Amino acid sequence: MSEVVYEQRVVRRARYAVAAVFTVHGAVTGSFATRVPWIQDHAGVSAGQLGLALAFPALGASVAMPLAGWFSHRFGARTALRGLLALWTLSLVLPALAPNLATLCLALFVYGATAGMSDVAMNALGVEVENRLGRSIMSGLHGMWSAGALIGSAAGTLAAHLGADARLHHALAAGVLTVVGAVACSWVLDLQPAEDEEPPPRFALPPRSTLLIGAVGFCAVFAEGASLDWSAVYLEDELGSSAALAAACTTGFTFTMAVARIAGDKVVDRFGAVRTVRWGGVLAALGGLLIVLAGHPAVAMTGFALMGLGIAVVVPLCFAAAGRSGPNPSQAIAGVATITYTSGLIAPSAIGGLAQATSLVVSFVLVTVLSSGLAVFAGVLRAGDRDRPKVSRPDAAVPGPRP
Repeated sequence: MSEVVYEQRVVRRARYAVAAVFTVHGAVTGSFATRVPWIQDHAGVSAGQLGLALAFPALGASVAMPLAGWFSHRFGARTALRGLLALWTLSLVLPALAPNLATLCLALFVYGATAGMSDVAMNALGVEVENRLGRSIMSGLHGMWSAGALIGSAAGTLAAHLGADARLHHALAAGVLTVVGAVACSWVLDLQPAEDEEPPPRFALPPRSTLLIGAVGFCAVFAEGASLDWSAVYLEDELGSSAALAAACTTGFTFTMAVARIAGDKVVDRFGAVRTVRWGGVLAALGGLLIVLAGHPAVAMTGFALMGLGIAVVVPLCFAAAGRSGPNPSQAIAGVATITYTSGLIAPSAIGGLAQATSLVVSFVLVTVLSSGLAVFAGVLRAGDRDRPKVSRPDAAVPGPRP
C-alpha cells in the first residue's frame, strides 16, 4: 500500500471516529437534559435555585477550556481526547447524586468543566481532519452532535416515562458512552507537538486573533439561546398560542438547526465560509423581523425556523476559522469557545431582563440586530481560509496499527 493511499485511508477513518466522538458528546447532554426535573426534586431545590445551579456548567466550561490545549500538548491529541472525553461521560453521574443546592452547583461545575475541555479537544481534531481532507466537515460534525443529543434525549425520555431512578439511568448511560467514546478515540488522529514547540499556558485569555471570530460566534449563540429558551414563551405570551403549538415551535427551531448542520458542509464547499455565514445572517435577520412583526403564530414559527436555518453553521465555521488562525489550534478554539459559552450563559437572562423592562418583542429586536451582525462581520472568517492546507501533513502521527 502506497504512503498516500494509506494516509487517505487513515484520514477517512479518523473522520468517522471524530464524528462518533461528537455523537457521544451530544448524547451526554441529551441524557442530562431530560432528567433535570428528577434532579431538581432529588436535590430539593426551587425553580430559582435550579436556575442558579444551571449557570454553573457554563461557568465551569469557561474556566476549564483553556486547559484543553495544555493537555493536548502534554499528552498528545489522541490521549488527551480519550481522557477528557471519559471524564465528561463519567461526570454525567454527578448531578443526580447531589442531595442539595451546594453539591448540585459543584457537580454541575465539574460537569461543565469536563464538557468544555473535551469540546475543545474534539473540535481541534475535527479542524485537523477537515484541513487534511481539503473540504468542509465541521458543520456535519456539529450535526452529529445534535443527532447524539437527540439519541440521548430519546433514551432519557423513555427512562423518565418508565419512572427509572436517574442515578441508575445516568450510571448505565455513562458506562455505555465511556466505552463507545474510548473505542472511537482509538482511531482519531494522534497529533504530537514539535520537540521545540512551547506548551500553551494552562490559563490564558482568548488570543487576539480569535476575538473577532469569537464575536461572530457570540451573535449566533446569543440568537440560539434566546430562541431555544424563549420561543415557546413568545408564542404563548405575545401571540396567545396553545402550549402544544408553542412547544412545537421550539422543536421546529431545533430541527431546522440539526438539518442545516448536517447538510451545511456541501453549502460551505460550494460557496465558502464567508458567503455562507453572510447569507445565513440575512436569513436569520429576516427570521427575526418575522418574529418581531408577527401577528399570527404561524408567522412567528416561520421566523424561528429561518433563525435556526441561518445561524446553524456559524459556530462550526467559527471553530474551523479559529483552528486555522494561529500556531496553536486548541488554544484558539478554546478562546472562541469561551466567548460563545459566555454568550450562551448571558443570553437567556439578558432576554428576560430586557423583556421585564420593556417587552419580549423588544428583546427579539435585539436578537434580530445581533443576527444581522453575522452578515456584516462574516468577512473575519476569511482569515483562516487563506492558509488552509489542501494536502496531508507528512510529519503528524496517524492512528491505528499500520498494515
